[in-house]
Amino acid sequence: MTSKTKKSRSAGRFGARYGKRVRDSLVAVESKQRIKQKCPFCKKPGAKRLSKGIWQCARENCNKKFASDTYHLQ
Repeated sequence: MTSKTKKSRSAGRFGARYGKRVRDSLVAVESKQRIKQKCPFCKKPGAKRLSKGIWQCARENCNKKFASDTYHLQ
């Protein structure tokens, strides 16, 4: 079983398959989508991705659920 390394990060699960460019672009997208984004309603970082295009602000005051871009908010 392969494991993630510091160099390959989350794309380490694919091993040597699919090519370096594809794995590098996957790492870039996954690292953007997993961080807390800026909520469009309360303007503070706290929105997390629930599924494709569905986001929810994790802050207690806001707690809004909304639809937006697939991988990260702009």
